[in-house]
Amino acid sequence: MAITLKKPSEIEKLARAGECVAKTLNYLKEIVKPGMTLAQINNYGEEFLHKLNVRPAFKGLYGFPGGVCTSLNEVVIHGIPDERVVKEGDILGLDIGSEYQGWYGDAAMTIPIGKISKEDEDLIACSKDALYAAIDYIKEGMRFKELSYFLEQFILDRGYVPLRGFCGHGIGRKPHEEPEIPNYLEGKNPKQGPKIKNGMVFCIEPMVCQKDGTPIIKEDKWSVVSKDGLRTSHYEHTVAIVDSRAKIISIDRSK
Repeated sequence: MAITLKKPSEIEKLARAGECVAKTLNYLKEIVKPGMTLAQINNYGEEFLHKLNVRPAFKGLYGFPGGVCTSLNEVVIHGIPDERVVKEGDILGLDIGSEYQGWYGDAAMTIPIGKISKEDEDLIACSKDALYAAIDYIKEGMRFKELSYFLEQFILDRGYVPLRGFCGHGIGRKPHEEPEIPNYLEGKNPKQGPKIKNGMVFCIEPMVCQKDGTPIIKEDKWSVVSKDGLRTSHYEHTVAIVDSRAKIISIDRSK
């Protein structure tokens, strides 16, 4: 497993790409309202990225048709931006990638459409809280499997289950690099495998299901739902290990 270490100058470029993603997510969070189609939301996101002088990295990646993954309600990840209309009470996952001077940014959030139920508020809070708790937990020298185990226990303690078969990942000159970072422990021993080191940059993305984390890919070949068919949530940040701690670089630094 070749996990690359980035120089400070390279982390700065990754942070620029990540900031553009964060700005775009915040923009969409403000403008999305009932009655919009997923395709319209995608178009707004792509246009905003272009205004920031970065490329929508997901468009065409592995054949994906849009620049924004729009995952509605029961779709956990990789939702295609089509003509479906978002309605009051829906929840919508937005996952965006950018490319800046050959370096990539990636982040995601799940947003409410208008007023949502308390159950959906709790569901969204689980993925968001798991993400930030995991970032606070990270320190240089711990193993990636310890991070996966922490995420799994956090999600289980909230009464949910992690999506199986999909994971967080390294990022740099490619949108997906080593290592893979599942939201659950693979095997029985978290004290095995690669260690987290200064200079590593990777994406953490809790994908939360309600009862059964078994993934099912829908007929469109992209949208991933859980076997239970219930609503899901997803949050993601890109972090860099700097001075032995995880620093979020997919944020709007102007705020």
